[in-house]
Amino acid sequence: MNPNSNPPQGDNDPNIGDGTVNLTFTACEGGSSDIYACNGYDLLVQMQLSAFGASSANDIWGWTDTTTNREYALIGLDNGTAFVDITDTENPIYLGKLLTATNASPWRDVKVYGDFAFIVAEATNHGMQVFDLKRLRNVSDPPQVFTADARYTGIGNAHNVVINEATGFAYPVGTARNDAFSGGVHFIDIQTPSTPVLAGGYGANGYSHDAQVITYNGPDADYTGREIFVGANEDQIAIVDITDKNSPAEIETLTYDRIGYTHQGWFTDDQRYFILGDELDETNFGFSSRTLVFDFTDLDNPVLHMTYLGPTTAIDHNGYVLGDQFFLANYTAGVRILDISDIDNQNITEEAFFDTYPQNNTPSFNGVWSVYPYFESGKIIVSDVNSGFFVIQKSN
Repeated sequence: MNPNSNPPQGDNDPNIGDGTVNLTFTACEGGSSDIYACNGYDLLVQMQLSAFGASSANDIWGWTDTTTNREYALIGLDNGTAFVDITDTENPIYLGKLLTATNASPWRDVKVYGDFAFIVAEATNHGMQVFDLKRLRNVSDPPQVFTADARYTGIGNAHNVVINEATGFAYPVGTARNDAFSGGVHFIDIQTPSTPVLAGGYGANGYSHDAQVITYNGPDADYTGREIFVGANEDQIAIVDITDKNSPAEIETLTYDRIGYTHQGWFTDDQRYFILGDELDETNFGFSSRTLVFDFTDLDNPVLHMTYLGPTTAIDHNGYVLGDQFFLANYTAGVRILDISDIDNQNITEEAFFDTYPQNNTPSFNGVWSVYPYFESGKIIVSDVNSGFFVIQKSN
């Protein structure tokens, strides 16, 4: 079958869904937007899991078509990846779904390089799907069942995929612990997106659950221009120079007090601080949502700069920096928006939130999985394990 063709949608196919939009614009007034507690952010779109023929949601990412300026949400689901045009949030369009390459999994991850999406899952022999997002420009009779444009099978299952758009490399992490890199990171050249090529890997620090890879331009002049991998490796943070794919070099590893599960982190824009979430410290130690900030001024000697505790005991999950804001996916407490403008002076404050899980704020794996805050329009897209897909935006 031509991978660029879209098979006709199946009538009432339960694996695809019908794209029903549950809610459109609902202002945050008096602390609520419909049934959702909120502060400072309005609801623009909400679509339940049934709209996508799915049982649970996981990762989420976005793509802006620079030719048409249209905005798209890429929504990870247990049984595939859904694509929604959110340019007009009064009329969002569920364009279709790329089904899982093998079996369903509650863990799926998607990132973008140029005009292509790269998708991994903790599904047996799934590999990495490659999907040409330009195909979303002209979809007739949506929702369609999409096929992948390519599939890299040099890995089986993977928990996450990281992409450094500056270099054109994808970095699957959380692969099989007994693979060539011990569940660490695989280096895959995706500069020609349809033909990914293995270029090496690194596993000396063990299993990498998640990571960020950057071309370094921070305060440590020793590493300017180097490609730096920062891995959240279960019980430690690993900082590795991966510029030379044939000879990656450990820079430093670090730990911190009362580790539950070193989960995910993100650099501030100036690359001085690394903001980390530990996924199990709330349940293991009774913390309120704990966010740790490390000072990476000297990559060879990183130190803990400060700790921020949130207003609830909900588990913190993925977090992303946009300027002076940190967008935290906080499971049952929803999305929390933190002001990090005074992080130098060890001050972080919560400035807004939108709680997609109204039942409670207890430490459980329900509610918001991830958040993507990088659309120029200011739209924020959110994936909720139980309730599907949300688009929110700062209130006027």
